[in-house]
Amino acid sequence: MSHKENIHELFDDMATEMAAFIKEAQSGFSEGWVPATYIKDQLQLKKSAYPQGNKIDNETGWLFATLARHLQDKEKVDFKKVGSRSFYKCK
Repeated sequence: MSHKENIHELFDDMATEMAAFIKEAQSGFSEGWVPATYIKDQLQLKKSAYPQGNKIDNETGWLFATLARHLQDKEKVDFKKVGSRSFYKCK
């Protein structure tokens, strides 16, 4: 398998693992909608997106957002926004 294929398989595996977490967490939330902040915090998915030494160096939810979008594109999760808060639910 090539490096490219390995990376894509690992990315799919990460997204699948996040979906499994969302599915398990659904029972603890109203109507099964799991807050994005809860997912990010519990899975520690806030990561730095900038090179070391850059003037801006803060952790953001870019990794979570990328995995969540991947799951949406594969139609494995539903998304809703209430005000400024985002929520996810497995299909």
